[in-house]
Amino acid sequence: MSIKDYIIQNFKNDDENTIKNAIDESVKEYNEDTLPGLGIFFMLVWENSNNDEKNTILEKITSNLK
Repeated sequence: MSIKDYIIQNFKNDDENTIKNAIDESVKEYNEDTLPGLGIFFMLVWENSNNDEKNTILEKITSNLK
């Protein structure tokens, strides 16, 4: 099973609050083991975003890199 499939299977029945808590905890703890999961979440968002949403995401990323 790929990491993508594992993450999706692990969270697919969870509610928004559970997923938010997992993201918040991963960011707070800066645990490198959880970073791939955040990448999978990002990939899902990116793949399902329209061009305007992608531009907003890109603007947020680039502004926070400065």
